[in-house]
Amino acid sequence: MRFPRRTAVVTNPTVQALYGEAVRQSLAAAGFSVTLVIVPDGEEYKNLATLETIYDTLIRQNFDRTSGLIALGGGVIGDLTGFAAATFLRGIPFAQVPTTLLSQVDSSVGGKTGVNHPLGKNLIGAFYQPLHVHIDVQTLRTLPPREFAAGLAEVVKYGVIRDRDFFAWLERSKEGLRRLEEAELVEAVKRSCQIKANIVEIDERENSLRAILNFGHTFGHAVETLAGYGRFRHGEAVAIGMVVAATAASELGLCRAEEAAAIRDLLVAFDLPVTPPDFPLAAYLQAMGRDKKVREGALRLVLNCGIGDCTLRTIADPEQLFTSVLARLPSL
Repeated sequence: MRFPRRTAVVTNPTVQALYGEAVRQSLAAAGFSVTLVIVPDGEEYKNLATLETIYDTLIRQNFDRTSGLIALGGGVIGDLTGFAAATFLRGIPFAQVPTTLLSQVDSSVGGKTGVNHPLGKNLIGAFYQPLHVHIDVQTLRTLPPREFAAGLAEVVKYGVIRDRDFFAWLERSKEGLRRLEEAELVEAVKRSCQIKANIVEIDERENSLRAILNFGHTFGHAVETLAGYGRFRHGEAVAIGMVVAATAASELGLCRAEEAAAIRDLLVAFDLPVTPPDFPLAAYLQAMGRDKKVREGALRLVLNCGIGDCTLRTIADPEQLFTSVLARLPSL
């Protein structure tokens, strides 16, 4: 399918200042008619109010079903733009141009789109595949260190849940990645995207296998919700959630304590937080109770089986398990 010649590029002020004009000129030179839509920067703006501003522009500019959207930015921009594309006029084409490591290895691949609700992350959304994803690792050189580190959390996740050799490669290559060496960046992005694509190809709509991609996310999303969107980057919250999940797996006999420690140590080496913020257990349990993997009121967790494999397990007594897990971890 040919991408529509009339398109809106959705971005934020930070990315617009870096790449917006170059992208606009490139599209115009290729014969595209470009409308720019700038939305505020930050996870706290991934909501229905911001989504409505995208709709407003499209409607006022008389966009129709022969038009398209391009997401230029990180995961927030990609999720917002994808959901706008999925729902505007019941669906128009869109493309992803991810500029952060997190969006390059995770949110731009697989077709999940959506926005947050004050009571939970990504509770409103749709599965909607982009026509094209364009990744250039050179954009990672303009990321703040904290933002780059947040993306590495998802990279580590792929090794833990699916590829022990990749996890070992990350351990060997961590200094090159921290120095933003191109060969290491390309390899990390390529292998991460391939692992995710292989999973999504089998289970696009998360009816079974795809749920393993949420390793660390159940507790991580609870951290984001309780702390208020914006205090923790998504990848930072996932890093905390992975340490919690690995500790739970160790508690349940699914992995050795040394393997849980190796996961924690690699995350620490990438400058990621691994300590849960000090919220009451009841608050964590309530937030996790709204997780999308909950079925008939039962909490299900993705837990690693050592390093390189994982399982989805229903937790009969979440309070008992997390009381034990959090007691083994220091709090912020």
